[in-house]
Amino acid sequence: MSISVSERAADRINEIRKEQDIREDALLRVGVVSGGCSGLTYELDFDTKLSEDDDKEKLFEDKGIRLVVDMRSFLYLSGTTLDFTEGLNGEGFHFHNPNASRTCSCGESFSI
Repeated sequence: MSISVSERAADRINEIRKEQDIREDALLRVGVVSGGCSGLTYELDFDTKLSEDDDKEKLFEDKGIRLVVDMRSFLYLSGTTLDFTEGLNGEGFHFHNPNASRTCSCGESFSI
């Protein structure tokens, strides 16, 4: 399984790249760290290269967005879709994670 990107998320990622003058070929690093009210929190950041442990990372591409995920995080994120929404509660990236058994009300953290 892989990690996919919705059309809205891809559009917003490309807008951010332009706004912040980030190279078009930059990787979007997706990860999971301990924290949040449900135990685990998502992380997103741009990176220009794979880490020294690149053999322990998974690289995906969807809708022109190159994603890199460390193996530990991939165990939690396999099959996830990254989306971007705008609404009454604000705008932001959201993870539709089929592995999450519980999420907090704000959607910022989850547990397995």
